Amino acid sequence: MKLSARIGKQRLNRRFRVRNRIRATATRPRLTVFRSNKHIYAQIINDADGLTLASASTVETQALAEGANGGNKAAAEAIGKLIATRAIEKGVKEVVFDRGQYRYHGRIAALADAARAGGLEF
Repeated sequence: MKLSARIGKQRLNRRFRVRNRIRATATRPRLTVFRSNKHIYAQIINDADGLTLASASTVETQALAEGANGGNKAAAEAIGKLIATRAIEKGVKEVVFDRGQYRYHGRIAALADAARAGGLEF
């Protein structure tokens, strides 16, 4: 088995393992994170209704300063604060954190810490 195929299988298994443990409700929606090399995205999803309540990403022009890098920890902290303010505006204070296939390390941890500092509880 090639190394890339094995890593892909490990990520897939990790994603299923994490998502099977998460129990999101209508009163406590899911904060999910997607990370690419250049950007980071966060969404608050109500799984009961299938609706996205709030979202933030480094692709948005208002999220980062002009010419800033969207693939570092500073950008992840900015997105964490932004998703927290948008969620509180919608009346969401408590969420379940869904890190997906990513380890709780680096940009994912920075986003989670900034969201907690912004007022979200998880």
